[in-house]
Amino acid sequence: MTMAPLAWAEGSEGGTGTQTGALPEISVVSDKNPASYNTASTSGATRTDTPLLEIPQSVRVMTTQQIEDLGAVRLADTVDYVSGISRLNDFGGTWDNFAIRGFSSTDMGFLINGFPGSRGYNPRRDTANVERIEFLKGPASALFGSSEPGGTINIVTKKPQFTSKNSAELSAGTGGLKRASVDSTGPLGQSVAYRLIAMTEEGDSRSSLLNNRRSLVAPSVAWVIDRDTLLNYEGEFLQASTPLDRGIINVRGVLGTLPRDRVLSEPSDGNMQMRSNTHQLTLERTLSEQWRARIGASYKESSFDGYYTEAALSNPLAADNRTLNRTRTWRQLPSRDASFQAELQGNFTTGAIGHTLLVGAEASTLWMNTEILRSANTPIDIYNPVYGSALLPLTNRTSSSDEHQRVKALFVQDQISLSPQWKLLGGLRWDQYNQSVENRVGGTTTTSQQQSAVSPRAGITYLPTTWSSVYLTAGKSFRGNSGVDVNGRAFDPQHSTAYEAGVKLQSKDERLGANFALYDITKTNVLTASDVPGYSVAAGEVKSTGFEADAYGQLDAHWRLSANFSWDNERVTRDKTLAAGTRLTNIPAYSAGLLAMREDALANGTRYGLGGGVNYVGNRSGNAADTYSLPAYTTVKLLSYWQLSKTVRLSLDVHNLFNRNYYVGSWSNLYVMPGTERTVVARMKIDL
Repeated sequence: MTMAPLAWAEGSEGGTGTQTGALPEISVVSDKNPASYNTASTSGATRTDTPLLEIPQSVRVMTTQQIEDLGAVRLADTVDYVSGISRLNDFGGTWDNFAIRGFSSTDMGFLINGFPGSRGYNPRRDTANVERIEFLKGPASALFGSSEPGGTINIVTKKPQFTSKNSAELSAGTGGLKRASVDSTGPLGQSVAYRLIAMTEEGDSRSSLLNNRRSLVAPSVAWVIDRDTLLNYEGEFLQASTPLDRGIINVRGVLGTLPRDRVLSEPSDGNMQMRSNTHQLTLERTLSEQWRARIGASYKESSFDGYYTEAALSNPLAADNRTLNRTRTWRQLPSRDASFQAELQGNFTTGAIGHTLLVGAEASTLWMNTEILRSANTPIDIYNPVYGSALLPLTNRTSSSDEHQRVKALFVQDQISLSPQWKLLGGLRWDQYNQSVENRVGGTTTTSQQQSAVSPRAGITYLPTTWSSVYLTAGKSFRGNSGVDVNGRAFDPQHSTAYEAGVKLQSKDERLGANFALYDITKTNVLTASDVPGYSVAAGEVKSTGFEADAYGQLDAHWRLSANFSWDNERVTRDKTLAAGTRLTNIPAYSAGLLAMREDALANGTRYGLGGGVNYVGNRSGNAADTYSLPAYTTVKLLSYWQLSKTVRLSLDVHNLFNRNYYVGSWSNLYVMPGTERTVVARMKIDL
């Protein structure tokens, strides 16, 4: 996100090298130890390059090496190995939706290089062009605006390099998986470097009746205008053809009555067609030894459309507990998202006190359209499904709306170094949020609202040694509530207050790291039922209190390790219809993960790696009223590779080794999503 006055730094794939001649001293990437699970600094948490030990906040960075070891091809493949992350309803497997510390964050669920990346409807995030993933725990509103208080994910993409490097990877697996990707980077001249990443994939579905296809093209160019100025362009064009697969039916809260490959939609409906086209342009300039400036813009268009036969909106499961009433549905969900950022960073001292001052401004516009048509009901026997029901006309328009959001914001942050042991952080952001919604169901109505919020943040860090720190932090966040109350007035936004205390450890060689954190979060103005039927009131409250632990890094010349544990007591504390203490949907009280990889050399000098991962997820509430539960589960994966030569690497992974039947999430009272059965994936990577 920021420039550093350094020579061309090593990149995520082993280094760009140092160019001879008159190349300027600007760093394009900052992953200084790519072959480790640990990194010593990050830019996402403070928008400045800051050592992790000095940040009064729990931050977990998923490095290139860990993504590679896991064989992760989606963002969803990484979250089991970070504390406090839970899987939520993913809209039939079509988008990413996670909870951090118990709170869903769909709209601002993740950032791409510090820009909003998940507003609107987007295909699931691919890792082909990802350098690292920064899991930033705690409120992010003081820097990034409207968001949930549990945390935010910042995805940092791969950048152009000035040393030529080309690679290709092929994968094949059970479930019909076929995947191919290429990554090419190098100089286009003395001052321009490029990168081109492309991926195509098909298969990998839970049933032979379903299929998936995805493709990604990600070009980027870095232009070093002079020794102080860098212009960077990144494009990302992602397309997906995938079923809106809600999962299987839980019969009145009883799980396990249907096999996990049971399909209750109509296979002839075909797939949802999704695309997301993103452009990002940033200009960074070093003004002096103390001051740097950055401006950037992001523009994204996305679309989501197609047919799906799903459970009816009312009385879906008949009294015989086997007849599912369904309705054929057509959806069209396009969006356009534009953002602009400008910031100025200064490093200076006042007496003996050091400052890293950041001031900035942001503006964004978002347009989303929703069109949903439904047919009359068609039944299917969930135990003996017969497909091919008549295509009834789509006569019921249940949604038709346009929503516009406009945001203006100013922010300031100061990182104060009182001494080598004591660090302070203070930040403040002001947001003005405008929203208008035109609803065309039952006539045309337009509602609009303007809200503003001030989000403060403060923290203190004490470093008793060079390898440890202790911190306390507090912050506030906000998120707008859509809709109006019984009097036609816009709801007040949700407000959250969070407190956190933690300990961080970092080995002197920066190979090992650990985070331990306690937190307490309260969110108010949550929408709940009004005394007038059919209306809501912003009067609900939820709390999340918990403990997290992460340890990760290179143990010795042979072992890499990542371990995580979380306990989260999330519950409703005030609501019109739910009892105090009701658990939040899909959030486990306990979860844990362990990933270990051992490397060594064979007698012929080639290297190999053997390892595995274990993931535990505790029982979870299946619906908002907590009337049924998703059972706890443990899954195991085996990981292996053989470096056949300097340029060829073979990998073989087995996921869900014991073929455990489990459920990763639920949607409302009816649908549960079964986990993937045992799969075997073979990969071959060639460095050209």
